[in-house]
Amino acid sequence: MKIGIIGAGQIGSTLIRQFSKVGHEVKMTNATDLAKMKTLEDETGAKAVSPTEVVKDVDVLVISIPTIEIPKLAKPLRQCISGNTIVIDTTNYYPIRDGKIEELENGMTESVWVSTKLGVPVVKAYNTILAGSLIHSGSTENAATRIALPVSGDDQHAKDIVATLINDSGFDALDIGSLQDSWRQQPGSPVYCTDLNLTELKNNITHAKKELLAERREQAVQFIIENNPAKWLEWWTDCVSNNRKVYETELGY
Repeated sequence: MKIGIIGAGQIGSTLIRQFSKVGHEVKMTNATDLAKMKTLEDETGAKAVSPTEVVKDVDVLVISIPTIEIPKLAKPLRQCISGNTIVIDTTNYYPIRDGKIEELENGMTESVWVSTKLGVPVVKAYNTILAGSLIHSGSTENAATRIALPVSGDDQHAKDIVATLINDSGFDALDIGSLQDSWRQQPGSPVYCTDLNLTELKNNITHAKKELLAERREQAVQFIIENNPAKWLEWWTDCVSNNRKVYETELGY
């Protein structure tokens, strides 16, 4: 497939590597750190292009940037993207980074907000896994411990394509419903960055409680702040363990 990726942070750069490795034709863009783009080009063969070019002639477009930057993408997307392109939203709202966004503070589902701001349909995926897990924890199909990732969206064909890409990355995919249902995979949910296999994911998704998301998200953020945020990729397994402790409180794990 032809894949465009906007954002070369921890998740974006990992997906650039994984998709290139399995043979997808990847192009990428990033608002900052052009030197990193050159390094990724040399390493993966993916092509660094402008924000306008990255959305042209692609089957799938992955958006992996801070939530606050989403509105800036609206114009290039509307001008250049094909109506057949599947857009994957990997973003998560963190007020400590993004500032407070009124609609999200009032309970609007994050990916519904993203879709509204961009003016295009999106599929929510790859938002529930830490970069360390995405890099190190992929496994072969049918492995009992294979991590599963939730997928939400309103177009079944688009979700099926996204599930194929998740499999290419070494993970199972679970369709959890419409884009409106994607609140169940937001930060604070018992499926958020907890490295669950498919059976565990199916169980935990039913226990997500929207009214608890923000509070539990902030509890997990405090764990990172109290440790070493600059080097958290080196202790990502501790983050997963803490997320399970915070997000699965009422599940008895």
